[in-house]
Amino acid sequence: MSVKIAAVQMCSGTDPEANAEAMARLVRRAAGEGARYIQTPEMTGAVQRDRTGLKATLKAEPDDIIVRTAEALAAELDVFVHVGSTAIARDDGKIANRGFLFAPGGHRVCSYDKIHMFDVDLDHGESWRESAAYTPGSVAKVARLPFGRLGFAICYDVRFPELFKAEAQAGAEIISVPAAFTRQTGEAHWETLLRARAIENGVFIIAAAQAGLHQDGRETFGHSIIIDPWGRILAMAGGSGEAVIAAEIDIGAVKAARDRIPNLKNGRTFSIEEVTLPEKGGVAA
Repeated sequence: MSVKIAAVQMCSGTDPEANAEAMARLVRRAAGEGARYIQTPEMTGAVQRDRTGLKATLKAEPDDIIVRTAEALAAELDVFVHVGSTAIARDDGKIANRGFLFAPGGHRVCSYDKIHMFDVDLDHGESWRESAAYTPGSVAKVARLPFGRLGFAICYDVRFPELFKAEAQAGAEIISVPAAFTRQTGEAHWETLLRARAIENGVFIIAAAQAGLHQDGRETFGHSIIIDPWGRILAMAGGSGEAVIAAEIDIGAVKAARDRIPNLKNGRTFSIEEVTLPEKGGVAA
């Protein structure tokens, strides 16, 4: 079964209401071009480095403007709207980096909390401690949709191939990777990582990205992308500013790729043995 899917590229600021308006405009544009599934980037609601500023805008799910707007768009446009993620106030007072999928008609299919936290020290003094603000998720998701099974990941999750393999083995034929990659890491790894995850698992990858210089001073890489199960790029945006990219995909390509290279079936368990240098005159085991 073929379907047109789209990724919305944004440059979210610190005001959730303004970002909701931008999201709505771009989602309507994608729907107007025939997309049935439309994905937005990680942190659609706000890209905000300042923790105090972020907490001041936080809402619980029922009151969050991004959640409410996405739900209304799915109902109005009769499409799947996938909020890549937005910051949500949890019941325990902590914060979740949470994605949402809404079906045509507006009902919520599921949510997904980002599992892997971006805690890194980059070159030139750039440092990130996502775990200082967010509580990591612990449950992977695969949603059965009319056009295929959709797996979920968010940004830094892409560096953990075991998550993608587990979702593919659970039936995922498309895996979503909405992101807010830094420019530094994006230039080095974005396309390589995403194409590798597509090839390894024989899945379509759709990754809507944040792009450009944000109000809080952060710069993100952009290059939203859609990749087929053979690793071919079907559509890609530029490195800054808003964009909508789309591609017609046929889930039959998943079986074709996996039949050609059946590595999901051919994997084997194994042990690791540490080998030490032999003593002088001895022979290594």
